[in-house]
Amino acid sequence: MSDYHEGQFTSSGTNINEVKRKNAAAGLSYNEVKELLAKNGGQGTAIYSDTNIQEVKMENQSTKSNS
Repeated sequence: MSDYHEGQFTSSGTNINEVKRKNAAAGLSYNEVKELLAKNGGQGTAIYSDTNIQEVKMENQSTKSNS
């Protein structure tokens, strides 16, 4: 039973499961914030965007030719 107890705490006495629980309830992670900014616009977030660049270029060209 002591193996189970030792697995729940760090050597300094921090309760690992409590930290995990608080982290889960704390809000967005760093990567989730980056993804949200990329989708909603944010300076320097283009590398995280899921926008298809080729599709946008094709749409832009077709718009120019239709003008």
